[in-house]
Amino acid sequence: MTGTIARLPDLGWMLHPLIAIPGVRHAVVVSEDGLRLGHASAEDLSGPVAALSVGEAEALSAASAAMTMTGRSTAGLLFGEGARIRQIMVESDLGFVLFTHAGAGAQLGVATDTQADVGLVAQQMQLLVAKIGAQLSAQPREQAAPTS
Repeated sequence: MTGTIARLPDLGWMLHPLIAIPGVRHAVVVSEDGLRLGHASAEDLSGPVAALSVGEAEALSAASAAMTMTGRSTAGLLFGEGARIRQIMVESDLGFVLFTHAGAGAQLGVATDTQADVGLVAQQMQLLVAKIGAQLSAQPREQAAPTS
């Protein structure tokens, strides 16, 4: 059996307006099933993750998918199966991580330090999604044709 794997375009360039916001450290676009579609880090960062590597962005993508599914399950239990998740926020002692729906099958994630204006970051995430939501959308994967 032979086949080709289509290379996904790197959507990291779309994230530059977000990483320009003071306090924003990293941004990532991920598919609903946990694949990294693109990532970017602010310049001149210090600390344990000064620049998000591809491996770290892929791990964050998988974590995002897990958190999204957990959030959906929780909202479904509390508000009924029709409840949709709009945003997930994780607060740590070193900063915040926000994930939001970014089109069909995609999530947008942003990590900030503790000094960031999280309200402004969330607003800018929504504006970015509104502007380029079609490009952020990850299309469902095609089913493989059965082999005989």
